[in-house]
Amino acid sequence: MEQLTLLWNYQLADMEAERQETAMKRSPIRQKLLKYQDYLREQKALTTQIEEDVQAMVDRLDALKDAITHTEDQLKALQARFEEKRPDSSEGIQEYVQETQHLVQTIVGYEQEIRRINKDAGDRDHQQHDILMRAAKIRAEYDKLKTDYDVEYKENMQKLEQLRAAAAEKAKDIEPGWLDKYKAIKQHSMPPLAQLNGDQCGGCRMSLPSAVVRSVRGGVPVECESCGRLIIQL
Repeated sequence: MEQLTLLWNYQLADMEAERQETAMKRSPIRQKLLKYQDYLREQKALTTQIEEDVQAMVDRLDALKDAITHTEDQLKALQARFEEKRPDSSEGIQEYVQETQHLVQTIVGYEQEIRRINKDAGDRDHQQHDILMRAAKIRAEYDKLKTDYDVEYKENMQKLEQLRAAAAEKAKDIEPGWLDKYKAIKQHSMPPLAQLNGDQCGGCRMSLPSAVVRSVRGGVPVECESCGRLIIQL
């Protein structure tokens, strides 16, 4: 019974430390900082994607310029052949005209694509500029808030360490087997220990079989079949 009393008192101290740690994690300043971090990561990913898109556009522009040069060379060669030996039939002239039109249309298509890419690249530049401006503003707010949070965290961490030290002090006289059981239950149920409340588990409020109730009242701790907590009666 003495071990159970010690374990219960340890739990009180341990749960106080847990509440302090939870409060630190739920700090409004910390939550806002985390949102800022997520936002900045998202904006960085966006700017990286824009840079990759723009590079792909640059590569495509280079390819289009080469294609235009090649097509213009084909057109010059075609014109040279026409001047060197003019077709002597209407079919030959028609074939020359069609081939010329095809090459010209090909060049026009390339030029239209170049204009579209240049416009898209300009839009990407504006988008990236806006992202960087917003990100810079958020970064400034983040840095200011981080300074406040560092002060808050230091104070709360000191308190948490004190609470953990107090819990560790209460654990000194508890047998290792009981502490191991406590820690194992803590993995799935908080708090790990619950007192008998009438014929119910004080943790999950489920009614217990009469045999279990008698065992707990007789000083034998029993794990709740519903929540897994160790039910005791001090």
